[in-house]
Amino acid sequence: MIRLNNLHKSYGIGSTSLHVLKGIDLHIGNGELVSIMGASGSGKSTLLNIVGILDTYDEGEFILDGKVIKHMNETQAALLRNQYIGFVFQSFNLISFKNAVENVALPLYYKKVSRKKRNIMALEYLDMMGLKDWANHLPSELSGGQKQRLAIARALISKPKIILADEPTGALDSTTSKEVMEIFKEINKTGITVIIVTHENEVAMSTNRIIRLRDGLIEHDNLTPEMLKQHHNVLLTTQSN
Repeated sequence: MIRLNNLHKSYGIGSTSLHVLKGIDLHIGNGELVSIMGASGSGKSTLLNIVGILDTYDEGEFILDGKVIKHMNETQAALLRNQYIGFVFQSFNLISFKNAVENVALPLYYKKVSRKKRNIMALEYLDMMGLKDWANHLPSELSGGQKQRLAIARALISKPKIILADEPTGALDSTTSKEVMEIFKEINKTGITVIIVTHENEVAMSTNRIIRLRDGLIEHDNLTPEMLKQHHNVLLTTQSN
């Protein structure tokens, strides 16, 4: 689904240049549940922005579902984002003066879906997230966990192939964080690729694969213990047959 080959990214700061990504080689297959970790400045948010087609890269290659992503104007990039990617952010990025239904339905507005149809669909996704009774409430009337579930519903409504989540549990308490991670795991079971940037070990251990960045390079790329256990069980079953 996602392939990065020798990817480089620099930012100009005054007369100097900051080399953020220094040759990233990465393949994330369809339907994976992956976390990306690293200290501040390691390049994880830059990497997520490039994969989300929110930023460009300088050198290397980015292939998304067989398509080379390069030299796109904003219209082309927006079309691909709408087709492939749903975003979930730490700060929720909800529109404060729109109620829950209107927030969730927003991506369909840009797809020219009629108001009646998008509101019906938004209610269905709110129901999936246990928020149907809050459909007419503003974000200010919701708890942190409810806001994040609302943001997840908004990300899902356009039926993306990939969910990109940037510190989705960063503003939540530990109990709510676990609930949100369970939602991501259920989403992943439907075949959607889920990539989560996080600084929380417990969140990362809930994924199947942990990619650790350090100074713009991949330092480690490992399966989690739970995933290794699953692979081991599959191997034993295969051998016994």
